[in-house]
Amino acid sequence: MNTTQRLVQYAALYRRQIIIALAMLLIAVTADLCGPFIAKTIINQHIFGIEQTWYETQGPAPDAVPYEGHWYRRATYFLPSEPKGRAVSIAQVGAHFDFLPEVIPASPDLVQEGRHVVLVTDSRRVVLKAVALSPTQLFAFYKPEIWPMVQLALLYFGLLVVSSAFTYGEQYLLQVAANRVIMTMRRDVFRQVQRLPIPYFDQLPAGKVVSRITNDTEAIRELYVTVLATVVSSVVNLVGIFIALMILDVRLALICLILIPVIVTWVILYRRYAVRVNEQIRQLIGEINGMLGETIAGMTIIRAFNRQERTASEFDAVSNDLYTAQTRLLRVNSWTGHNLVSVLRNGFFILLLAFVGYRYLGLRAVLSIGALYAFVDYLNRLFQPVGQIVNQLANLEQARASADRVFALLDEPGVDPQPGAIARFEGEVEFTDVSFSYDGQHDVLSGISFVAAKGQTIALVGHTGSGKSSIMNLLLRFYEPRAGRILIDGRDIRTMAAQHLRAHMAIVLQDPYLFTGTLADNISLGEDRISEQRVYDALCAVGGERLLAQCPDGLQEMVREKGSTLSAGQRQLISFARALAFDPAILILDEATASIDTETEALIQHALEVVKSGRTTFIIAHRLSTIRAADVILVLDHGQIVERGSHEQLLASGGRYAQMYRLQQGEPQEQAG
Repeated sequence: MNTTQRLVQYAALYRRQIIIALAMLLIAVTADLCGPFIAKTIINQHIFGIEQTWYETQGPAPDAVPYEGHWYRRATYFLPSEPKGRAVSIAQVGAHFDFLPEVIPASPDLVQEGRHVVLVTDSRRVVLKAVALSPTQLFAFYKPEIWPMVQLALLYFGLLVVSSAFTYGEQYLLQVAANRVIMTMRRDVFRQVQRLPIPYFDQLPAGKVVSRITNDTEAIRELYVTVLATVVSSVVNLVGIFIALMILDVRLALICLILIPVIVTWVILYRRYAVRVNEQIRQLIGEINGMLGETIAGMTIIRAFNRQERTASEFDAVSNDLYTAQTRLLRVNSWTGHNLVSVLRNGFFILLLAFVGYRYLGLRAVLSIGALYAFVDYLNRLFQPVGQIVNQLANLEQARASADRVFALLDEPGVDPQPGAIARFEGEVEFTDVSFSYDGQHDVLSGISFVAAKGQTIALVGHTGSGKSSIMNLLLRFYEPRAGRILIDGRDIRTMAAQHLRAHMAIVLQDPYLFTGTLADNISLGEDRISEQRVYDALCAVGGERLLAQCPDGLQEMVREKGSTLSAGQRQLISFARALAFDPAILILDEATASIDTETEALIQHALEVVKSGRTTFIIAHRLSTIRAADVILVLDHGQIVERGSHEQLLASGGRYAQMYRLQQGEPQEQAG
């Protein structure tokens, strides 16, 4: 399914509102396009209508006009059965109107000669007796037309009101539907982000993900709100205008049909160039968002190492690339906007004037004055939707480029939550010959095998990059092993749904993450089964009484994003309380005490001794003094376990662990040789 089909599929979710909006649009366009026909009637029938044939009639009547002791009515007001008297005419000669006591042909060529009017035709020259009408007399002949013109003017105004009301309703419904479509799409994108595997975020910066949820969906919103409404409205207007032109004059309407292939050709040419530029623009916007996210997150480091100038230059480089791409697109849009429409409109006006002028030179009137006015009005209206369509091409391509990026994210394979739950683990963990690679080429773990019995504390130590955190990432199923098996209570974790597995595990990281909300929210994470009393007990168990004493609102104290108002030790206490409140069967501490002062560490070590009973605990630590009580210590080097045993056993063996421990304790190392 291509991008256009998927956009239509999203719009179809709210098709009822869209269909109602389109029906309102049809009514609005129909009402609006009736205006020139009304104006044509006013001009032909009521303004220039007095130059039609008049007949003498008997006595006064509502539509009869007195003149020189006689009454006259226009031919159009007589019923077929009514008797008609002498026929006369009224004609405009120069700047005034004359009363002619006989019928003259339509569209005559009249010349004033003294008190006479000369009728010039192809074969003869006829001198007619004419009487100039005074303004009062002329107004008398116009008087029967005033009320019909008022009625038509009121009808015109009423149609404008109807058109405005239905246009408002159509735009309102379309925008509401568009906002709902985007709300649905943003919800789908956000839920998809929750489904994506952790490796996906290793490849795509957070700023680019945010850009797809915000900027790209906003561009798609413009597609539904502005582009869709404008293009659909313009197309309906174009169809309605061409129908009206066909009614007025088929030949002139066929000339105007030349406009359709011109528009189609231009859209094709525009898309060939603009698609690439728009894709580049959306990509650069994503890069800028990613760079901004990194810069804001790392502002302390940037200033501490005086990297402001370098960071600014890197940002300027990306910003200049975006400026260049936008300028290229702007040049195209400038040519295709007002300029293109003006050229087309003026060209068609020239064609119209040439055609009408040619017909008149041949003494064959092609259009009445009213029809010519209506045709010019429709021709002006014709180029309004053309201009609107052309001007929306840029927004259309930007929205399509954004939609491609959003749908690419939605198409990424993810993991759906599985219903139900599994029983709480006993806590036995076994790694059997596990190997793992982040890039599929270079192993960071090779042949890892060990068993953690229920309730044991397993410590992982080793140099940076030795694979300690990778083991825990595999245990949590953030990643899948390349080879080997990981068992919990004898069951392969790949046979369990990830959320069922993690429901009985908890992790405390070196750099704990706190969300905007209350202390209680950050500990319970909104889990209904964790009561406020349980939150309080968990926080107190890790020595958080002093933290609570410093918070006027207690557990309802607000925490800002990332816990910026709390110390590193306080944030870690909350993270420990979070893990303990969930009462996991398996607890993972990843450098959890690295950022804690000695006093706080002593409190946490005491609390952990209380809660470790019946719980399997994994500790990743660089400070070896914190793991002396571990049941088993695994020493890793370049992705392999090189030593294992208790603290005392490893010290006695005098191997790598003993060397690391003495180094941390400040003991002198034996010199070789």
